[in-house]
Amino acid sequence: MDAPVIDTALVRRLIATQFPRWSALPIRPVEFGGWDNRTFHLGAGMTVRLPSAAHYADQVAKEQQWLPILASQLPLPIPVPLAMGRPDESYPWPWSVYEWRDVETALVERIDDLKEFAGTLAGFLDALQAADATGGPPPGPHNFFRGGSLDVYDGQTREALFRLDGRIDTRAATEVWEFALSTSWQNAPVWFHGDIAYGNLLVKDGRLDAVIDFGTSGVGDPACDLAITWHLFAGESRQVFRKARALDPGTWARGRGWTLWKALIVAAGMAGANPADIKKSWQVIEDVLADHLAWA
Repeated sequence: MDAPVIDTALVRRLIATQFPRWSALPIRPVEFGGWDNRTFHLGAGMTVRLPSAAHYADQVAKEQQWLPILASQLPLPIPVPLAMGRPDESYPWPWSVYEWRDVETALVERIDDLKEFAGTLAGFLDALQAADATGGPPPGPHNFFRGGSLDVYDGQTREALFRLDGRIDTRAATEVWEFALSTSWQNAPVWFHGDIAYGNLLVKDGRLDAVIDFGTSGVGDPACDLAITWHLFAGESRQVFRKARALDPGTWARGRGWTLWKALIVAAGMAGANPADIKKSWQVIEDVLADHLAWA
C-alpha cells in the first residue's frame, strides 16, 4: 500500500466504523500534531493519533500497554489511552484514541520560571527512571535504539562531521563523540522517555503540567533524556537541571553524544527539519562542545 493520506475524512471514517459511539463528535487536526504521528481532536476531550509511517506503528501497542502502568508511578500526568484502533483497507497500522489535556507546548515564552520548570522536569525524569522496569521494552527498531549504544549512529555521525568540516570545530566535535562512545551505562536498565523535547512537554499557567509522546520510550540507558539540557535550558536553568539530575559523568557524556548526533545530522542536511530547527542545531552544537570543555 502507498503511504495513506491521513486527513480528517480518514479519521472520521475510522471512528465511525470502529468506534461508532464517538461518530457524532467533531474532528479537527491538532495545531501541531508532530512528525512521527498525525493527531486530531475528537470532540472536546479526546485525540486520535495515527502513525505516519510503518516504522512508528510498533509504538502504538507499546504505549497502550505501558502508559497505564507508568502513570501511577509518576508525579505528572502522561497520556491516557482510551482505545486502540485496527488497521483496515485504507489505513494499514494500529492507531490510538487518547484523553486530551487543554494545555500548550513548552515554548520558552510560555514558561513563567525556567529554573522552576527545570527542577520539575528533573523530578519527573528521576521518577520515570525509578519506575519498575520489569519486562519493559528494551532498545530496538521500535524506538530507533534510544537507550542503547551510540555505536548505532557512529557512521551517520562521522558522515555529518565530514560534511560539516570547516563549518564547525570538527576536531572538538569528534572528541565529544568518541568520549561518549567510550562510556556505557553500568547499572540495571531503567525507564527513559526517549524524546524529551519542548513539543512533548506541556505547560499550563506557565508551569510544566504533563509529558506526552512516549513512542520512543523504553528500558535501558537514560542518557538520551538529557538532550533537553542544551535545547531548552541555558545559564541558571541549565545548572538547575544538571544539579537536580544526579547522574554520573559518563551518562552526561553520552547525553552530549546523543544531542550532538542529532544536531550534526540536522545541521548537515541529513535529516528532515524545518528552518528553525536547522538554525537551532548550530547553537546546540556550540553549547555541547562548550559543555564538554567545562565538564569532561
